[in-house]
Amino acid sequence: MSAEPPADDPPDVVAEAIRKDPRYPRAAYAFVSEALHLTIARRGRAGHVSAAELLEGVRDLARDQFGPLARMVLAEWNVTATEDFGNVVFNLVEAGAMGKTEEDDISDFVRVYSFDDVFPEDAGEVSMRHPADEDDAEDDVG
Repeated sequence: MSAEPPADDPPDVVAEAIRKDPRYPRAAYAFVSEALHLTIARRGRAGHVSAAELLEGVRDLARDQFGPLARMVLAEWNVTATEDFGNVVFNLVEAGAMGKTEEDDISDFVRVYSFDDVFPEDAGEVSMRHPADEDDAEDDVG
């Protein structure tokens, strides 16, 4: 998969993808796009990203952003298996927001990993931080 450069006045391709396949909300599409950009940045070079590479980026981003709540957040988006990420990706490809090679196939996303394994429910404590608390802590250092 690859990120397509934005047009001057791009149409809302995500809205079009959602209209054609309403199973996944806009947040799921934004998350996959963010994971793609993270994966490309991590590699240090632009170009094609395989399904396995993208799913590794998805896993890492979900863990970083949502911690032990990752599986629950993804389930809220109707994403319960790697196949769902494949559906989101190929919806974006069809809408023109992502590119693919001739070798890329939606089956590349089937059963790549188990959400139970990579997003365990007992992954640790959840702590709430308020941005103002972090600002106060920075002010105390001096």
